[in-house]
Amino acid sequence: MWISPPRTGEQANAGAVHEERFLDTRLELLRHWLTNDLRFNAERIAPASVDASFRRYFRVWRDHETYIVMDAPPEKEDTGPYRRVAHMLADVGVHVPRILEADTERGLLLLTDLGTRLYLDDLAALANSAGDVDRLYEDATRALCVIQARGLGHAHQLPPYDRAALTREMDLLPEWFCGRHLKLDLGEADREMIASTFDALCRSALEQPQVFVHRDYHSRNLMVCNGANPGILDFQDAVRGAITYDLVSLFKDCYIRWAPARVRDWVVAYRAQAAAAGVEVGSSDEQFVRWFDLMGAQRHIKVLGIFARLFHRDGKPRYLHDLPLTLDYVREICPRYPELHPFGAFLEARVVPILGARTAEALG
Repeated sequence: MWISPPRTGEQANAGAVHEERFLDTRLELLRHWLTNDLRFNAERIAPASVDASFRRYFRVWRDHETYIVMDAPPEKEDTGPYRRVAHMLADVGVHVPRILEADTERGLLLLTDLGTRLYLDDLAALANSAGDVDRLYEDATRALCVIQARGLGHAHQLPPYDRAALTREMDLLPEWFCGRHLKLDLGEADREMIASTFDALCRSALEQPQVFVHRDYHSRNLMVCNGANPGILDFQDAVRGAITYDLVSLFKDCYIRWAPARVRDWVVAYRAQAAAAGVEVGSSDEQFVRWFDLMGAQRHIKVLGIFARLFHRDGKPRYLHDLPLTLDYVREICPRYPELHPFGAFLEARVVPILGARTAEALG
């Protein structure tokens, strides 16, 4: 098992940082909205989490209850997708924050609070207790099965996770991970090989049953909640896409790793669970596992590019620490499938030998 390194700096202390550090025009706007517009007299406001986007979240205390305020600057973030998907997920019956108040013009939402117990923290603490880990994952897969089985009607209202979207995401790897982070000079043969690999991964994703996809269903977006576990966050980018995508996010999490044999057992068990709920799951366990593996390669190729971009474009260094595990997931899959052999050879020869040095150099 591998667990993401402890979070550092602002992220590690987000819940404890004194609110005065966050005094700015947006926070003043938030205070004014709560106090003057909503007549919501907050006793205390503190940062609740740090997001990979331009959104910020604040925890608000009043009368021994806590709430969350999403701050989404409208010139950078649209709250529309969050609000639409929140209603969809609530309608199918899973546990998501309820929207209590909304100012869409100013990008402010008042939400119910799902608490502070991240799945990641509990999974790490319970790593040596297989039953407890299984219990958490059973809750997470039960909720996912509900989304896929009951959410088919809603899925048709979501953007398609089509070839253009899948390829656009993977293109972040040559641009940001290989080019910007590793400073690799990719020749014409390299680019043709990469394009062929991406094409194979797109074909696999598009041949799968298409369902409601959360798109980031992992241990930092799931909360441990008594009575209605899990609480589900960060769903605004939901799409209609491959059945195995959210399973990859959950079981090949970029922040915690489990033995491949254990992951395969979980995946096969999920296929049976989803089939019993009426979800189309393919013709065999072997086909489903293949879909899962190739979907994982697509997701982790994308994430390598995203993590590099978050550092080099957005100045967020903490994601660089998660590059090695993310890369290992891709390396693990490539030898199993002939269509990925050339890409695997490229990673072993050109990427693996220099990743550590390039990351150390970037971090200074």
